[in-house]
Amino acid sequence: MKRIAIYPGSFDPITNGHLDILKRASKAFDEIIVLVAENDEKHSRFTVKERLEMIEGALKGIENVKVDSTKGLTVKYAKDHGAKFLIRGLRAVSDFEYEFTLNAANEYIDHDIDTVYFMSTIGHNFISSSYIDSLYSSGVDITSLVPKSVVEMYKQKK
Repeated sequence: MKRIAIYPGSFDPITNGHLDILKRASKAFDEIIVLVAENDEKHSRFTVKERLEMIEGALKGIENVKVDSTKGLTVKYAKDHGAKFLIRGLRAVSDFEYEFTLNAANEYIDHDIDTVYFMSTIGHNFISSSYIDSLYSSGVDITSLVPKSVVEMYKQKK
């Protein structure tokens, strides 16, 4: 049986921290779908289409990963696509509380889908999408924190 996992998030934008988790997770699963969440109520710097393009541009060399988006529940998407696992990253203790609650809700919806957590590696544990956006908006060089596709997309947004 093929081990399929979903790596959900807003990825606004994808960071090197996300990629680090994705590369490590790609060794544990046969297929991973990076799932971009479409949330009309959340203000995003990048459109879903732009986020998908950035992620696809960053995935070169990771063969068992594809990208998709959804407006629906991640757990429902996982079930509809034969995935039994959700991938989540943990940077700090503060992430754990949020993830604990999210896991409980997902388990309530479908107890057959498990969540697998990857700890951020040292050097990536301070990186968040909102932090990247704030740094870039303040004129700070973000090239060592994000894939090249993200830097290019920010330049196009100017």
